[in-house]
Amino acid sequence: MAAQAPLTILLAGPRGFCAGVDRAILIVERAIEKHGAPVYVRHEIVHNRFVVESLERKGAIFVAELDQVPADRPVVFSAHGVPKSVPAEAERREMIYLDATCPLVSKVHSEAEHHRKAGRHIVLIGHAGHPEVVGTMGQLPAGAITLVEDVEQARNVVLPAGPLAYATQTTLSVDDTADIVAELVRRYPDMLPPKKDDICYATTNRQAAVKAIAARADAVLVLGSTKSSNSMRLVEVAKKAGCENSRLIANFREIDWTALAGIRTLGVSAGASAPEILVQETIEAARARFDVTLEEVVTAREDVHFNLPRSLDV
Repeated sequence: MAAQAPLTILLAGPRGFCAGVDRAILIVERAIEKHGAPVYVRHEIVHNRFVVESLERKGAIFVAELDQVPADRPVVFSAHGVPKSVPAEAERREMIYLDATCPLVSKVHSEAEHHRKAGRHIVLIGHAGHPEVVGTMGQLPAGAITLVEDVEQARNVVLPAGPLAYATQTTLSVDDTADIVAELVRRYPDMLPPKKDDICYATTNRQAAVKAIAARADAVLVLGSTKSSNSMRLVEVAKKAGCENSRLIANFREIDWTALAGIRTLGVSAGASAPEILVQETIEAARARFDVTLEEVVTAREDVHFNLPRSLDV
């Protein structure tokens, strides 16, 4: 039997679940424990099929809108945040509801409210149609927020006269967002920035870790969903850092081993909504084909924790 070729796996750290995702999943699990199954969830709690299917087995039912939820069953709002109209409708129907919006997304909502009350028009940097963007824009009346997706739009957007401020989706590329902000501020120098960067710590840390491994890797695999903004951004970051052979996979079954033939160093990371088990399965799949040496590349340590809603206290 031929000896296996050597392969060094550079494991990005931090990777995988962030505090907001941990909290959202726990909210669903605790709601099932407290209220019994089924508990309904409006939209995917986080963008990962493994997580969604795991919660379904425990008694969660995922729906698109509140009209699919029986009035006598609890409903959880996803970690991405929702427009104000959603909890308003739940209250009108006297439903039991739990808001799993990430506190760092809620911070963006609060700042948008503050800017509106101060008479500022808001520019939101983000991706059209993403649930977080829909939720943030839905905090204020139509026309109060202008969405800008890229540098080209920043270069051409015409904003109302008067005071301006900007906010960002929490899961964007740090570098791309900096370019968009630079163009907006060049054109509108008095535009007010967030008090603290809206791109969340987890997004920033995972991108920095991917940059560190991509600089040394022949290929990079990112575990995550195509619906996951932060996971997609990790692939983009890896490519910009010099590893063009970088791709997103949902799990080890999607690995194209022929595309990895002949490589000596493989980078592995995971988006903030991807569980660690998917990373470990990928490592085991590699071990079946290569003589693997693991090296963890840690660029930051995380100890963030978010409390659960008090209504889940037993």
